[in-house]
Amino acid sequence: MIKQQLDLVIDRKNSNSMKWHVKEGELPMWVADMDFRCCDAIIETLKNRVEHGIFGYSDSDEEWAESICDWWSDRHHWITQKDWLLFSNGVIPIISSAIRKLTTSGDRIITMTPVYHIFFHSIENNGRFVVENELIYENHQYQIDFEGLEKQLADARTTMLILCNPHNPIGRIWKRDELERIAALCEKHHVIVISDEIHCDLTETGCEYIPFASVSKQSADISITCVAPTKSFNIAGIHSAAAIVPNPYLRDRLAQALNDDEVAEPNVFALPAAIAAFRHGAPWLNAVREYISQNRKQVTEALREETDIVVVAQEATYLLWLDCSGLCADTRELCAFLRKHTGLILSDGAQFRGNGKQFLRMNIACPTPTLLDGIERLKRGLQLYRNR
Repeated sequence: MIKQQLDLVIDRKNSNSMKWHVKEGELPMWVADMDFRCCDAIIETLKNRVEHGIFGYSDSDEEWAESICDWWSDRHHWITQKDWLLFSNGVIPIISSAIRKLTTSGDRIITMTPVYHIFFHSIENNGRFVVENELIYENHQYQIDFEGLEKQLADARTTMLILCNPHNPIGRIWKRDELERIAALCEKHHVIVISDEIHCDLTETGCEYIPFASVSKQSADISITCVAPTKSFNIAGIHSAAAIVPNPYLRDRLAQALNDDEVAEPNVFALPAAIAAFRHGAPWLNAVREYISQNRKQVTEALREETDIVVVAQEATYLLWLDCSGLCADTRELCAFLRKHTGLILSDGAQFRGNGKQFLRMNIACPTPTLLDGIERLKRGLQLYRNR
């Protein structure tokens, strides 16, 4: 039943979809939301909330907090406490508020690149400086440059590190020893860690993510963990997220920041949707993970003969990272070419910094007919690009 729903191609045009606000004939496979119908449990919960008929101000409650604590305990083996939780309407608002409250104008903030490009906006738009700890890329795999990281952390002007776990766009799940080492270095140099874990439930079958704050007392004491049901359950437009903050001092400071920035008040659907997702959404999510895994295999197999394109092996997310270094030095031109000649819209990798300019990012969270259309356009576009 769930598989049949995931196979359904739903026309998202004229629905105010940012992703699908495109020209006729174009196929968007860039913005990180899914083209799958939301799970029935969430839809039914929201219908019931609409039927109530009154849509006044909302506030977070025990049931919401319990649903998150139970999910992280059962799904990710991390025991959290309800009073560690702070509601926010998004992960990026949490990050931006934390930057404004916990660092000072002119401070340096580290992030490991290539990485989700909005991190740069949150840092630079608030008068701080991005410090790129560029990930080491060898044999089509990424590793952390720990030697460079320690030098950057030792700079007294560095006050924060933004971690992406699992990492968007490369799809790495950081291992326990890597997380422990990050925590030890950051504690040594008095640096706060903001861990964006929004993709944590979208892992490959057989792969488990490890929450940063769960690996040691050090990691719990110096960190703010950002979580949400929005990526996993395709409800980004409902704006529901949480910060998990074990350290009471950091939690109080962040609570003040979120309230000052007016991003701590849930809309009328934010709590019911989250509760329904965490209480009843597991079967749907499991099916989605398997579907995405099959999509990843289909793209990888389809591109196997494209010797100048490599699909980087990934453990998480629904965002493929395509190494195009055998074809071009900068994918911005390739990205524009594909859109112009095939209508396929992908993300050029340069915006993620690091070595991203040799990559394309492709969103594969879509029904099989859409995926096959995207594969055909991509292969045709690559051939046209080579022959131009």
